[in-house]
Amino acid sequence: QVQLVESGGGLVQAGGSLRLSCAASGRDVSRSAMGWFRQAPGKEREFVAAISFSGSSKFYSDSAKGRFTISRDITNNTIHLQMSGLKPEDTAVYVCAVHRGGSLYVKEAYDAWGQGTQVTVSS
Repeated sequence: QVQLVESGGGLVQAGGSLRLSCAASGRDVSRSAMGWFRQAPGKEREFVAAISFSGSSKFYSDSAKGRFTISRDITNNTIHLQMSGLKPEDTAVYVCAVHRGGSLYVKEAYDAWGQGTQVTVSS
């Protein structure tokens, strides 16, 4: 059983930056792709970014491209999401997950989830 713990969320003004982290423990995830999703109140959980097990391939939603960067520290079983140029519409709970197979862009392809970290962007 893997445990995922996110950190780094907070309140930031529009145009600001945040760096989210997700630490995995309890199971070796070094051979798994991992991803970030977000969920705003009253909305579906949506894909933000994913990274291959080696870190060599990265995938982004259209809204994240050019503003967010996903990375991973294989040694420490941690992934990060560097977010810049934040907008009020980025406000959501950001959750990391471990990919189990299939499309990286859909939540059904992930089998372990963290509790999330709140990101609030003020205008």
